[in-house]
Amino acid sequence: MNPSKCAFGVTSEKFLGFIVRQRGIEIEQAKIDDILRMPEPRNFHELKSLQGKLAYLRRFISNLVGRCQPFSRLMKKDIPFQWDEACDKEFKSIKSYLMKHPVLVALVLGRPLILYVTAQECSVGILLAQKNDEGKENVLYYLSRMMAPNELKYSPIESCVWHSFSQSRS
Repeated sequence: MNPSKCAFGVTSEKFLGFIVRQRGIEIEQAKIDDILRMPEPRNFHELKSLQGKLAYLRRFISNLVGRCQPFSRLMKKDIPFQWDEACDKEFKSIKSYLMKHPVLVALVLGRPLILYVTAQECSVGILLAQKNDEGKENVLYYLSRMMAPNELKYSPIESCVWHSFSQSRS
């Protein structure tokens, strides 16, 4: 251990673009500001840059894949880039969400975990939470992903059950 790279007795510390505190992990304000200041993407490369920044924060954003769904068609080859109302709505939704400064709390061993699973038309989302001493649910982690083409045949309830069990086995 290199003592010059360690910090002891501090209340918070920046680490890889996040702020680690006793109450949990937060996104560094500069990372949020980068996204809040971004104008709507005008081309493929600007959209790819936005998606890269969002991917870095994915564990903090509820249903990120669902929110980014309108962007996915703009990423396909041979499709002209046309930012529409659906894209604008979700872009603003993501910015609004980030302004609330999401915090992920640390797992408390011995306390029960709460797992919420949701299935939308083309995506699945998972929220892992745990109740604190006051009985309030705190978020530990968000996870979402697009469904594979063969998974689109499942009903929403089948998707929830399938993804709950398939994630627990891996």
